[in-house]
Amino acid sequence: MRRFTLEACVDSVESAIAAKKGGADRLELCSNLIIGGTTPSLGLFRNVKKHCDLPIHVLIRPRYGDFHYTDEEQQVMLEDIETFRKEGAAGVVIGALNPDGSLNEGFMKKAIENTKGMLITLHRAFDVCADPHAALETAIDLGVDIILTSGQKNHCLEGMELIADLVQQATGRIEVMVGSGVSASAIKKLYPATKATSYHMSGKSVKPSAMFFRKDGVSMGVASLDEYSIWQTTEGNIRAAKEVLEEYAK
Repeated sequence: MRRFTLEACVDSVESAIAAKKGGADRLELCSNLIIGGTTPSLGLFRNVKKHCDLPIHVLIRPRYGDFHYTDEEQQVMLEDIETFRKEGAAGVVIGALNPDGSLNEGFMKKAIENTKGMLITLHRAFDVCADPHAALETAIDLGVDIILTSGQKNHCLEGMELIADLVQQATGRIEVMVGSGVSASAIKKLYPATKATSYHMSGKSVKPSAMFFRKDGVSMGVASLDEYSIWQTTEGNIRAAKEVLEEYAK
């Protein structure tokens, strides 16, 4: 019987390799993690798969921003699910909301039909839904396997009370996986307080760009982001979290 799960959220081959070396149990693969993650490219998926034999769950999110999607965006997502299923992804990470903050059951049903046996994670669209307790029951009815949540707060430690409630409500019917701010030190507080045994973390640290010529005054995107800082998962951060989980799971 599985004692715990440590999932590493990665957006590069280098991060995936570091996560594997650190002892991650599986990967969530995305692009653009610094803005919350978007659907990765097929090339990124193939290269991560080539270097890592861990199960890969692929984030299906066509853009940054809210989780209310147009018909066209939904069609893109459905086709992306089918593509990554054929490429050998072990799971997909999905979510969509109606304007009133409820889960978009119609889209979720179509998406789940396209998975054809892959594991399904409801991502942090759950954390901005109107009623998390109702959404958990809806997710179970839809056939979702995992809910990723920070307890509807920016940081998982702030959402501990709701996380504990959700774990109790789930009663083993669905996996409640804690995310947003997860680290070795956070797990030490979360594990006994919430009884959650599944954790999701990026384990990133910042390293400087190899560029020594830097053009001032030109931004390629969000001006507040430093484009000469590279965020990358580190083996040590993942290993530290894994060691804490192993200690608690004895």
